[in-house]
Amino acid sequence: MSAVRRVVLSGIVLVAALTSRADEPSVPRVDVISTPNGGIQPQAVVDQTGTLHLIYFKGDPGHGDLFYVKQSAGKDDFSAPLRVNSTPATAVAIGSIRGGQLALGRDGFVHIVWNGPFVSQSNPSQLFYSRLKPGATAFDPQRNLMNTSEALDGGGTIAADAKGNVFAAWHGRGAGSPPGEAYRKLWLAISNDDGATFAPEKAAYDEPTGACACCGTKALVDPQGTLHIIYRSARNNGTERDLVLVSSSNSGASFRGADVHPWKINACPMSSMSLVESPAGLLAAWETAGQIYFSHPTRGEKPAAAAGRGVERKHPSLAATPSGLTLLAWAEGTGWQRGGALAWQVYDAAGKPTVAKGRVDRAIPVWSLPAAVARKDGSFVVIH
Repeated sequence: MSAVRRVVLSGIVLVAALTSRADEPSVPRVDVISTPNGGIQPQAVVDQTGTLHLIYFKGDPGHGDLFYVKQSAGKDDFSAPLRVNSTPATAVAIGSIRGGQLALGRDGFVHIVWNGPFVSQSNPSQLFYSRLKPGATAFDPQRNLMNTSEALDGGGTIAADAKGNVFAAWHGRGAGSPPGEAYRKLWLAISNDDGATFAPEKAAYDEPTGACACCGTKALVDPQGTLHIIYRSARNNGTERDLVLVSSSNSGASFRGADVHPWKINACPMSSMSLVESPAGLLAAWETAGQIYFSHPTRGEKPAAAAGRGVERKHPSLAATPSGLTLLAWAEGTGWQRGGALAWQVYDAAGKPTVAKGRVDRAIPVWSLPAAVARKDGSFVVIH
């Protein structure tokens, strides 16, 4: 049996046949495409109708803009871009993990958070939020969600549920806290009205984990309504940067936490994470020591390394189909002011690698990373 993989690079479509053995399931279609309009740092979600929603960054890496486009099911073209930030040049791409994050809420609301530029100590970075109301042709004016927390550094995250709740999270210090990563906390701001208003942020998790200053976060609400947030700690004077998962079954009122994977490194690795809901439950992916790992952390599953030799692998992105197939994409060789290669691997329902995999040299631009989504027809899209 065979399937077709389409690779779209700079407008050129490359078609390759992937052949599977008779004892293997049919290989899924994987479309690998460039971020529209020359953008970087794609983030994507597919809704219940099959529409793909995508945001990306353009402009000066220190003072640029976020844009939103969508692609209807069965179509190849994206819509005309809408600028997300109402104030021009108030988004950043430096460091790869401080860019926009996207969530879909009730009735088609689009919710986005992103880090604002760092201007000075007296005018530090802000965590901005905006939303696109159903049927609207422009995003709401951007708002800063930081009230009592400060020292924003790593990227924030956002999640939403079917009840109109929106959860924005980031890590920073409380006003008056001592400097240092050990005193950073995970903060959470909650809206109960589809993002129209947010309550002042509160510390989501009181355990003294610290937070890796230049690392990202990721949030997701599962079908049962449980909110999950994953981030990297900074214990023992920043030498232990274990991955931490916190979960709330009461809409963010309280959290329980667990360490997912240890990493002893006396440096800030600028790492990001991915969360997706799969038929087997919550699935997470992350970087540890140059390799990408994934597991179902709420099941206490032992982390598995991505297939192949792990060298300078970063920025994983997960996508899962209802049939149990999972695609894991990541960047290779990227770093500070350095782009790299795109790689991806499809896994079967048992978590075993299939013959469906790929690598594209020099596909990841400077400051960028990949995004992966699953279509309603069981195929995948990898955006770079």
